[in-house]
Amino acid sequence: MVRRYSKKNEITVHHETTKLMPSAVEIENAVLGSYLIDRDAFDTVSDELTEDSFYEEKNRTIFSVIKKMVQESRKVDVLTVTEELAKQGKLEEIGGPGYIAELSSKVASSAHIESHASILARKEHLRSLINITGVIYEKAYDESNDPEDLQQEAEQALYDLSQKGCTTTTVDLYTSLKDSIKEIEAASSHPDGITGVPSGFDKLDAMTAGFQPSDLVILAGRPAMGKTSFALNMAFNIASMGIPAAFFTLEMSHVQLTNRIISSVCEISGNRILRGNLNPEDWNKIDKRVNAMSTPLFIDDTPALSVFQIRSKARYLIQKKNVKIIFVDYLQLMSAGGEGYGTRQEEVSIVSRSLKALAKELNVPVVALSQLNRGIESREGIEGKRPRLSDLRESGSIEQDADMVLFVHRPEYYHIYQDENGRDLRGKAEIIIAKHRKGATGDIMLSFKAEYTRFEDPDLKPQTDSSRISKESSQMPFPPADDETMRF
Repeated sequence: MVRRYSKKNEITVHHETTKLMPSAVEIENAVLGSYLIDRDAFDTVSDELTEDSFYEEKNRTIFSVIKKMVQESRKVDVLTVTEELAKQGKLEEIGGPGYIAELSSKVASSAHIESHASILARKEHLRSLINITGVIYEKAYDESNDPEDLQQEAEQALYDLSQKGCTTTTVDLYTSLKDSIKEIEAASSHPDGITGVPSGFDKLDAMTAGFQPSDLVILAGRPAMGKTSFALNMAFNIASMGIPAAFFTLEMSHVQLTNRIISSVCEISGNRILRGNLNPEDWNKIDKRVNAMSTPLFIDDTPALSVFQIRSKARYLIQKKNVKIIFVDYLQLMSAGGEGYGTRQEEVSIVSRSLKALAKELNVPVVALSQLNRGIESREGIEGKRPRLSDLRESGSIEQDADMVLFVHRPEYYHIYQDENGRDLRGKAEIIIAKHRKGATGDIMLSFKAEYTRFEDPDLKPQTDSSRISKESSQMPFPPADDETMRF
């Protein structure tokens, strides 16, 4: 009888042949030994290995304990892991402290950790295939089962397995653009008086002094407001100043984001880029300007990332690429990792708290995009359409955890073309600083070129709470932005 694999070391096929499941126990021991002697080894291969990657039950237990300790930012070595196992009452079942000491003595360094992890991942993949085919084999002998249903079940299981093994590596912007990169001028430098990471928008930086280390910044808005575009604009601005930035996109591919950058910098319609309908003048713009896009912007488009995965990837990028700021697009697409959350709101709350903890642990600003609920759509008037903190979707803890909350708001989207003072709002976007734990709140008005998904900094002094647009105030219309600037 075919049995589903569950921590057993053999499976019976065709009711008569017994075969051992694919495994590499010595490699498992080497990997765990590497974790015990080198703290960075875990982060190096965190994307590849899970509890299921370890065939030996005791090794699975040890891996789970180490993973938990890493997630809690605790020191991992022979003594601390032994202590944690004893605390959980699992030390004797894995072979006692002697087995932990034996694991650490099996390896001299973690130099081969990536090769070892690849072997374990391959063995796990084979076991999963045996599991899937074994279950289908057993069900196929039951003639009450519909063969088409079984076929669909098999296809779905194989598809799920292919997605599980599908990982996307982080690529730098130069790699993504190298086929079309030629040359461009150097980017702008830090504005005076900016103590954190500058956004590249002078009016915003004047109010915030830049994004500060360890801060969680929530950038929120309704669909079609331009959250991703604004975040990408900022990430590119920052990288253009020579400040390495990381952009985790859970919704779009790195090619789609790169196309947006080309559109914005070269002033080519995004629709024409999508269709490949470029004329000689467009190609000339690319030839002249695309070198400027060879900036230290690192894009990771791995889907369905958990907070733990982002933490590992971000830690690597900070150590190896000197990344100074992290963007995540977007919060509601992330998972907290693991199971057992009562509601989606609870999981979003954990994600939010974890992102704040990540910013604090890595000492870099984390800018996380967030959706807003539909309450805005039912409200009327200019003020009614403006987003509020209570509109943050799915979790009040997002507001609580954030050091700064920014809203992207385009009145034009709601067919509001003038403010209370009669100023033209077409092609304008408000960046509303709704919460700022370390400074003032207020509004910034930017120009928005929808064709290029580009936000620009018009020549207008930033408004604070006391100088917001109101019926009592009167200001001149915004002057046009400088179209020749190469900064978003």
